[in-house]
Amino acid sequence: MESPLCPPADPDFRIIETLGFRPGTGFVRRDRHLARMQRTAAALGISFSRDAAIEALNAIAGHAPLRCRLTLALDESFDVTTGVLTENPPVWRIAVADTRLASSDVWLRHKTTQRSVYDAARASLPDGIDELLFLNERDELCEGTITNLFAHLSDGQRLTPRLSSGVLPGILREELIDNKQVTEGVLSLTDLENAEKLFVGNSLRGLIRAELVG
Repeated sequence: MESPLCPPADPDFRIIETLGFRPGTGFVRRDRHLARMQRTAAALGISFSRDAAIEALNAIAGHAPLRCRLTLALDESFDVTTGVLTENPPVWRIAVADTRLASSDVWLRHKTTQRSVYDAARASLPDGIDELLFLNERDELCEGTITNLFAHLSDGQRLTPRLSSGVLPGILREELIDNKQVTEGVLSLTDLENAEKLFVGNSLRGLIRAELVG
């Protein structure tokens, strides 16, 4: 069993799940999101009430797609904030970040407010770039600032980086692996440059065709 992490002293620390809400459908992949939040809460030694989380989500309703951010605080309270969920452009232009991730950083496996490296990179996206991908200390591809990476290689493999490279276990990624649409593997810059197709994606936005720039 995973050893509990030590929650930071920051009183604003939160565990995060970002879900899409669609009228007539409800919350997309809700149960997978709640299961991931529960795993992180257990790792941090925080009590998690699935019923309370669902009650917080059920207060949300709308006539248009929404971006919903469910958070769990150290005092075990839930909060939900919402925003408009806009349509994706047909292609996201991607590049490689200068910052490296440390594959041994256990916080990379959990979606929390401990994500300053991602926030800083996203806040400084170059003009014309929609997403930056990170490498780790071994030159292995990891993930983007808000997405996982999926590569269709010329040999027929459809790969997403292994968790051991330093990757958040994304909800869309989890679903695609479970459905055998992708498998885990170690991906390099050469793989990225030579891939037949590239996609980035998350549970909120789904799969987005990607084009490497530079």
